[in-house]
Amino acid sequence: MEPSRAEAHTAHAAHTTRTARAAAREVRAAAPRAAGSAAGASASGSGSGTGAVPRDVGRGPSGGRSAARGEHTHSGPAAPKVVPRRHSVRDQILAALRAALLSGELAGGEVYSAPALADRFGVSPTPVREAMQVLVSEGAVETVPNRGFRVVRHDPRDLTELAEVRALLEVPAVLSLARTLPAGRWEELRPLAEETRRAAARGDRGAYAEADRAFHRALLELTGNRQLVAVAEDVQRRAHLSALRAAPAPRTTDLLAEAADHLALLDALAEQDLPAVERLVRGHF
Repeated sequence: MEPSRAEAHTAHAAHTTRTARAAAREVRAAAPRAAGSAAGASASGSGSGTGAVPRDVGRGPSGGRSAARGEHTHSGPAAPKVVPRRHSVRDQILAALRAALLSGELAGGEVYSAPALADRFGVSPTPVREAMQVLVSEGAVETVPNRGFRVVRHDPRDLTELAEVRALLEVPAVLSLARTLPAGRWEELRPLAEETRRAAARGDRGAYAEADRAFHRALLELTGNRQLVAVAEDVQRRAHLSALRAAPAPRTTDLLAEAADHLALLDALAEQDLPAVERLVRGHF
């Protein structure tokens, strides 16, 4: 007899949680555990507390639920199946949380408890809170005192404004590069453009977002302006999340069309076709 939907969901959640715990054990083997509950505050950003991780979600000091009326505090999504290797526990948790935001596992408007998310990943709450603070600075989540972090809802206006900012940053920079760089330099970016096409063909939104950011970062790095690269990447990350919240999930065909723009842009840049360059950059937002 086929399992019920509830049973299948429970089995899936158990599997992903076990996978996340296994990944966390690998992290702890690579990043030495500091003593005490302040382990996550080391200079490298890594650490794991030695005390028990609270399993209750959204509970106040008295043990009762502190959620405001009409709100529901989540214990956290099923953790992503693979946590990428990074320089520290915090960075690995940050990558996993970003993936959960892009996939929709962290739902817009919902509140998530750092201890509960930490329990999912098998780490102390400290690196989870540190990762969440990075997401706060990026506008992806907001702090809810005594409760955790709420995933920010975005509307179409956010997406429009971010597209305008990206155009102001990237269009002049790319046009300047088109006038000055030799045609051979653009071939260096072709492997990155091909990676966006492969991710799009798989329909993997998270992988596509990362590949898209890598392409645009490498493009702007040719200007030699580090501040431009940092600001543009932050705006692009916000735009990806805004697009996820404000519009239906892009279809594979939509992703493939965007990826094709990357390859067409490289061709236009090599030919110094400035009108085509400007049209492709503006249209990409």
